[in-house]
Amino acid sequence: MRIAITGATGLIGRRLARDLDPKDLTVLTRDASVARKSVAAGRYVTWDGVSDLEPSVFEGVDVVYHLAGEPVASGRWTAAKKVRILESRELGTRAVVDAMARSGSKATLVSASAVGFYGSRGDERLTEESAPGEGFLPEVCRTWETEAAKAARHGSRVAMVRIGIVLAAEGGALSKMLPLFRLGLAGRLGSGDQWMPWIHIDDVVGLLRRAAEDATIEGALNAAAPQVVTNAGFTRALASALGRPAFLPAPSFALRVAMGELAEVVLASQRVIPEKALRVGYSFRHPDLGEALASIVDAEPLERREVAA
Repeated sequence: MRIAITGATGLIGRRLARDLDPKDLTVLTRDASVARKSVAAGRYVTWDGVSDLEPSVFEGVDVVYHLAGEPVASGRWTAAKKVRILESRELGTRAVVDAMARSGSKATLVSASAVGFYGSRGDERLTEESAPGEGFLPEVCRTWETEAAKAARHGSRVAMVRIGIVLAAEGGALSKMLPLFRLGLAGRLGSGDQWMPWIHIDDVVGLLRRAAEDATIEGALNAAAPQVVTNAGFTRALASALGRPAFLPAPSFALRVAMGELAEVVLASQRVIPEKALRVGYSFRHPDLGEALASIVDAEPLERREVAA
């Protein structure tokens, strides 16, 4: 099976590529010399993430994993940053779909999306059938998915994987939390009552691959663990995994002052249920938060743990 990946040098892309046969893999990347250091592939195609692509990139390809996009959770949301977040997804996805169409490819398209699609919804149970929320991130996700869905017009099966908060030893949100938690200088965010749709990176990769291989999966697919927890519950579980206290909450107003509009992401309440994944019989490798966190803490490089301690 021949596969193309955009965003292959990101946290999820690197982990996904490790599970694939390099000789059948095409990596679309901004800098091939950098990509070669972290991702093994048979072919590297230089692409800035938004410009038009040559159709030949997708000739003979069976699956396209489209994971590229401007990072959402790094830095304040200035006007320029918000433009990059939106355009990298809208224009980038449009370029991929257009090139697939011009090549005559009917490859399966597995496009990343995010649970940000739902916005902040309190205690509402959110499945793939739930309506989108309101605000900047829901708008971005709706636009992103709309562009991906256009590949179906040209005969491709399309899956949009709405990814939750990814837990991994090698990066992502958890890597930013661990140093403060190890020092006992962390706690719940805001009230802590907001639902937090977490997922272990092994299951993100597992669901991406299942979406590519299972012809019954079309449209949205929630990538969140079946055990739903609040931020306070997550905080207790992480503190327990590290054997540290966590009694210094970050008030909502302080987060808004420090982070600006980005604070709404960490304070959002999203009770996301992986209804479709469970319906097709996907077996989560890490369904329990305590076990998932323990596996990541144990996998952390020793030198990182020693520095943090």
